[in-house]
Amino acid sequence: MQKFYLENMNLKITINQLGAEVSSIFSKENGNEYLWNADERYWKRSAPVLFPIVGSLKNERVTVDGQDYYMSQHGFARDLDFKMIKQADGKRIIFRLESDEDTLSRYPYKFALEIEYILDGYKLKTIWRVINTDDKTINFQIGGHPAFMCPLKKKGGNQQDYFLNFDTDKDLVYSLLSSNGLVESEGNVLKNDGGLVPIDEHMFDKDALIFENSQANKVSLCTPDGMSYISVGFNAPLFGLWSPAGKGAPFICIEPWYGRADKESFEGDITAREYNNSLAPGETFTAEFFIEIEN
Repeated sequence: MQKFYLENMNLKITINQLGAEVSSIFSKENGNEYLWNADERYWKRSAPVLFPIVGSLKNERVTVDGQDYYMSQHGFARDLDFKMIKQADGKRIIFRLESDEDTLSRYPYKFALEIEYILDGYKLKTIWRVINTDDKTINFQIGGHPAFMCPLKKKGGNQQDYFLNFDTDKDLVYSLLSSNGLVESEGNVLKNDGGLVPIDEHMFDKDALIFENSQANKVSLCTPDGMSYISVGFNAPLFGLWSPAGKGAPFICIEPWYGRADKESFEGDITAREYNNSLAPGETFTAEFFIEIEN
């Protein structure tokens, strides 16, 4: 697998050609690795890009123009090789994926997906561009799924000694998923007393926590002393938090999303999916988020 690198005096970033997936965020200053290493014992990925769907389809099926198409959870982009199309100064790189016969058999739209990474100081910015190369409107979702070390190796402690921090002092409302990966339990409350939310060992017993309606724009992981060590900032309408249930996995995902899984009750056309994004021929959808090392 070909790898690409961004580097400055603070950080070294590794990116795989497969999925244009960031696979390492390494601090040259303190020797900490901040990103999960894709150990298959827990989870074989580090920070996949989710496209053209986020989450699961009902029965892994979606209807487009009266015809059914099948896709597994989170779509196919994470499992395809991207082409590196631009690299500048070791601090900026752009990858591109274009539709082909294989993607059209699963998702009947012509598109180009560009993923740009920019390294600036302690911050890694991700920019997504979805380009409609078809002669009709396309419909899609897109999201990030970065997994961060928790506990942090050189900070020690157990995961249950760590905290989540949000850029709001309000309680947050979240949904849960069924055993089929579909939204079924809404209106759950995550108490946010004092800005620090303890990471409970049972927090992810029912899979991901899904937060809708732009309840926060920045989520941080904090060490046992309450100090933030990594933050994810975004303007996405949803975000998810996840770690594999019951495995003791030493990481937590903070996931900005422009889309989510279907509800158990959903049966319908792609245009009726909640958080669907529509894009006219020739137009470009652009979104971004950042990861910042703070400690």
